Amino acid sequence: MRQERVVARFEAWINPIFDKIINERSDTKLEVIDFNDSEESVWAKLKTVDVLHLRPTLDEIPPKWRVSKELLAKCPNLICVSSTGAGYDTIDVEACTKAGVAVVGQMGINATSVAEMAVGLMLSVSRRITESDRVLKSRRGFSREELMGHDLCGRVLGIVGLGYAGSATAKLANAFGMKVIAFDPYLTSEEMMSRGATSVDWEQLLNESDIISLHCPRDNSTRNMFNAEAFSKMKKGAQFVTTARGGIHDESALYQALSTEHLSGAGLDVWEEEPPALDHPLLSLPNVVATYHTAGVSHEGRYNVASQGALQIREILDGNKPSRLINPEVWEVFLKRNSL
Repeated sequence: MRQERVVARFEAWINPIFDKIINERSDTKLEVIDFNDSEESVWAKLKTVDVLHLRPTLDEIPPKWRVSKELLAKCPNLICVSSTGAGYDTIDVEACTKAGVAVVGQMGINATSVAEMAVGLMLSVSRRITESDRVLKSRRGFSREELMGHDLCGRVLGIVGLGYAGSATAKLANAFGMKVIAFDPYLTSEEMMSRGATSVDWEQLLNESDIISLHCPRDNSTRNMFNAEAFSKMKKGAQFVTTARGGIHDESALYQALSTEHLSGAGLDVWEEEPPALDHPLLSLPNVVATYHTAGVSHEGRYNVASQGALQIREILDGNKPSRLINPEVWEVFLKRNSL
């Protein structure tokens, strides 16, 4: 086994605790790579790397530096790719598995941060907080009743995806006195009940929810899950909130549902293109509260994912199976490669 292992990340803001934890070990070297340098320079550094810690957001990583079979072929030392977040859109997991490379993420580490943002968006949309702020700062001659919204207490919240963030959101929603229902085909009714929600099917979720909040991954089964047909089946006056991933909802269809007043409002933290263009139609609507994929971007959330990410990398380099291994079928091959 080589005495020194190289952990690399691309130059981008990260909580300093990550570098601190990695650098605490004398047998580990941290390499910070600027992908704006020459290709020759970047490849020369990548070829020495054992573990690559990579942002999961497509708009933040140029295609040639995403983990693909082409990159893997040029990086023979690479044994593990670590996502800096819960998602892993910039990593071809199948290609990594074929190459004997472990893939890990930070699933659930910032679930509390995401859940708080989801509920914050619900409050802002339902109580028209952001809309009231805009009106109060720009004009006079209106009554308070013109900005009257709805309480969360007593309303039906439909959650799509009852994993870490979805479960944390359910817990907060129950504390507000909401009735929580959820759709998650990967969990039993008993598991969902233990996580604070009543299991319903897809049609029930659309028909019964006053607010729908997305917490599912974006994959082939969820892309454009919320299209024109899905929005049309939601209650008239219902609201839509997402802190999941852009592309799970059809932005044009959502605009139509809002502009025709079939839906009364939306809280959107994620977008097909991030950030969305300034002239994006959804940004023109007063009943849309828009944020820039910041649900997990609190000081606490960023500290937690950075520290746990670094600790998980240390655990992997010691040959211990991590708790957030995305491709567990690779583990035996990984152990053989890691012992070379």
